[in-house]
Amino acid sequence: MKFTGKNVLITGAASGIGKQLAITLAGYGLKVWINYRSRPEAADAIKAEIEESGGEAAVIGFDVVDEEAFIEGIKTIILSDGELSYLVNNAGITNDKLAIRMKKEDFTNVLDVNLTSAFVGCREALKAMSKKRFGCVVNIASIVAETGNAGQVNYSASKGGLITMTKSFAQEGSARGIRFNAVTPGFIATEMTDKLSDEIKDSYTAKIPLKRFGDPKDIAEAVAFLLSDSSAYITGEVLKVNGGMYM
Repeated sequence: MKFTGKNVLITGAASGIGKQLAITLAGYGLKVWINYRSRPEAADAIKAEIEESGGEAAVIGFDVVDEEAFIEGIKTIILSDGELSYLVNNAGITNDKLAIRMKKEDFTNVLDVNLTSAFVGCREALKAMSKKRFGCVVNIASIVAETGNAGQVNYSASKGGLITMTKSFAQEGSARGIRFNAVTPGFIATEMTDKLSDEIKDSYTAKIPLKRFGDPKDIAEAVAFLLSDSSAYITGEVLKVNGGMYM
């Protein structure tokens, strides 16, 4: 795949899908900015792995919920590289419980990380990218944004909002040549799903037509496509990567 831009900021890139995003996008020749909140050693290890493979990476620590820190982080990247070509809003949390037991702060805290921070990232990326009339943003949503899920009222609301927000940004960014798309992963084999019991894993796998959990690389390659010049005529789209679990 070909990339006209030269760098990418990935939020929440110290583990899981974010880690694979960094490795994959660096493999395509992009300078990767690895964002972390509380695990600098993990981010440094990813940077070292990328550089050992001949790629280029930098580590940038800030909490995406801190608006000013997010803004300053993007300014730091532009000061270093002269531009921000691509952004992947990947940072996210869960706080699962049934709605009748969910406190307001349980709801708003998840929205702050998963949705509001992505708004700040999209807004600031649009400002920065507009100067060159080029750029692309991919937001990592979730299959539950499309299906809902018991015990995840907060998470599904945050990811559902992310999808419609992506479409609205796509409409605003199109006149400036800036594209916005979203990816909705299904069940992906990460540290989070590794904690599930074999029984629960088997029950989920039975519902997936491809009969397996996805690999983080499945998500990374989908994101790479949406960032690349190969998808130059795609904006406001939601790409399902779920093994057929929701069609």
